[in-house]
Amino acid sequence: MNEKTLNRSEIKKMALTGLMTAAAAALSQISFPLPSGIPVTLQTFGVALAGYILGWKWGAVSMLLYIALGAVGVPVFAGFRGGISSLVGLTGGFIIGFIFMAALCGVKPGFENKKSESAAEIAFGIIGIAACHIPGVLWFSYLSGNSLAVSFFKASLPYLPKDIVSAVGAWILVRLLKKTGALKEL
Repeated sequence: MNEKTLNRSEIKKMALTGLMTAAAAALSQISFPLPSGIPVTLQTFGVALAGYILGWKWGAVSMLLYIALGAVGVPVFAGFRGGISSLVGLTGGFIIGFIFMAALCGVKPGFENKKSESAAEIAFGIIGIAACHIPGVLWFSYLSGNSLAVSFFKASLPYLPKDIVSAVGAWILVRLLKKTGALKEL
């Protein structure tokens, strides 16, 4: 793709993708450690925000970029961590799950009824949380040697209420930004 083939919408999407990657990295640093080894962060808020703002495709690209930056050592993960060790550590499955979560938060169901559309978008956000937690629990179980049930109770269940509030909060923020005109449709 050369400069002549880029239109304003594509440039805007690329810029917002970088911005959402940076937002996820910044929100990851608001972190409170727990004994499970998985900190409470605002990462999922940033992931949901990326999906709701960018849509499924660019939201997923934003999280791929976030993971790539972390993989090469940029300290974008919780606790200012970076490197492959973060991806192969206890939280690696959750980090990979961010791609699926952002994509699902970005699904635009296309209902004409605004209430149905809103409910579907929130539902996709919650399904996105599940799509993030499933690889997280599987990976945590594999590495820790715990059963899936024990891993779910240690590494997922305590975070689900916060993650649901994060996804719904991101959806509300995006709706408010669009309503005020601060965020125009892509």
